[in-house]
Amino acid sequence: MSKQEVILCKELESSLTQAIEKCSPDRLFVLTDEHTHRLCLPQIKDIPVMRQAQEIVIGAEDVNKTLETLAQVWQALSQQGATRHSLLINLGGGMVTDLGGFAAATFKRGIAYINIPTTLLAMVDASVGGKTGINFNGLKNEIGAFAPANCVLLDTEFLRSLDAHNFFSGYAEMLKHGLISTPQHLDELLAFDTEQPDYVLLKNMVGRSVQVKEDIVEQDPKEHGIRKALNLGHTIGHAFESLALAESRPVLHGYAVAWGLVCELYLSHLQAGFPQDRMRQVIQFIKENYGPFPFTCKHYDHLYELMLHDKKNTAGVINFTLLKDVGEISLNQTADKDTIFETFDFFRECMGL
Repeated sequence: MSKQEVILCKELESSLTQAIEKCSPDRLFVLTDEHTHRLCLPQIKDIPVMRQAQEIVIGAEDVNKTLETLAQVWQALSQQGATRHSLLINLGGGMVTDLGGFAAATFKRGIAYINIPTTLLAMVDASVGGKTGINFNGLKNEIGAFAPANCVLLDTEFLRSLDAHNFFSGYAEMLKHGLISTPQHLDELLAFDTEQPDYVLLKNMVGRSVQVKEDIVEQDPKEHGIRKALNLGHTIGHAFESLALAESRPVLHGYAVAWGLVCELYLSHLQAGFPQDRMRQVIQFIKENYGPFPFTCKHYDHLYELMLHDKKNTAGVINFTLLKDVGEISLNQTADKDTIFETFDFFRECMGL
């Protein structure tokens, strides 16, 4: 798998111009959703190299990350004369970069694509690392491919228009990167003033966060080993996310991950000796900034069922990434049903439910 280039832009116009010229496409397409078409496309469409770009616009939010939307993108590419030498630019959040990446990976067996993530979540997680996909059959990212972008351009200026909910959604993945990397990076994240963000400092922190993910992906592009470290908080987090979707009260991915971190740090404390004071410190930050995810003991069995469906499991055994300490990762850990239910009890108790 080719290594993708990730560029922290000083100046988006020159970075994008160089990235497109490197691909020398015969035709250029730009994929946006309804929001990024309005808010973000104006920032790039007058760049000279973008003047010939043909636009494809899809519905916003995760509910549109479907086979139907994917087919619309394929159809638009086909009708507008895309060839194997064409280039697709995905301008948007994780939904756009996931679906657009998968469309590019599969159209004519693969065309070049560039990601320009516009949300914090997409910058530090979705757009980097080569995972693409769509939701299917009620399950997140059930169909997809490992297909790295030719280039990912990170311009934190896009974050100035981000609302608090979407800011914190991305910040949860940064917390995860802090937990699996160094105490210094984690402390910096926990101390950051989220009320009055310093965008210069944030840009540096995004750079560090992406580097954590990049280093891991480079060692293990197809998730056979150390890349599983990136699943911290996700086994239980995805179950929360799927439950919320099933009950028509959808939550942002990063919020589900933050709540998953609460449970999986407790599990790490129980089974791998993760320090209690560190656990409490991170949980306090999550409690203050994310609030609780409301559920009762009547939901436990359903959540457990959803966890059994996680595609990272083998032979029906639920697979966790746990921590002995910050940066000390224990892969391929498991827990029995009673212990998992105990983590749900812990979550509800410490979140005041």
